[in-house]
Amino acid sequence: MRALVVYESMFGNTHVVADHIGAGLAAAFEVTVTPVEGADPAAVAGADLLVVGGPTHAHGMTSAPSRRSAAEMAAKDEHLGLDPDAEGPGLRDWFHTLGPSDSSLAAAFDTRADAPALFTGRASKGIARRLRHDGYRLVTEPESFLVDKDNRLLGGEEERARNWGAHLAELAAALAMPEQSSGGGDTPPPTPGR
Repeated sequence: MRALVVYESMFGNTHVVADHIGAGLAAAFEVTVTPVEGADPAAVAGADLLVVGGPTHAHGMTSAPSRRSAAEMAAKDEHLGLDPDAEGPGLRDWFHTLGPSDSSLAAAFDTRADAPALFTGRASKGIARRLRHDGYRLVTEPESFLVDKDNRLLGGEEERARNWGAHLAELAAALAMPEQSSGGGDTPPPTPGR
């Protein structure tokens, strides 16, 4: 089975998380991790599991103004660099090219400040909503990975991302199993969890 991990990253944190999620998925999937610009319709169509993530800006997915603001912030702060893929398209634009799915499996993640989601918002909620709108079946609830006030991933988040990827692989494999393997088809499918 094939998994495609698509990320948008401004300061590199979401890129790092995506790589670790991909590593966690690799036990059960042939995995490709790519920035938004590398996720063309053919790559998406060839995936059994689509995992999409981006940074949280202004309580949700990035926008053209928030991406410009992040680039300006990086230009003013010598300790804060832009991800090499930051100049590419954002997830909002990419979703317009995605097209409908035939109920393929998907998952959503984000990176956000280490504060209650009520205050920071979560890009992953908007990503999950767009995936559902396009016909994807989410294997679990959206997940957030946290950064500190200096825009660095908190300790342990890389390992947590790898573990989440491994958990996604288990959930996706269980959902993809034919009903007849359960001995009669009367057993309900597993409930996606965290």
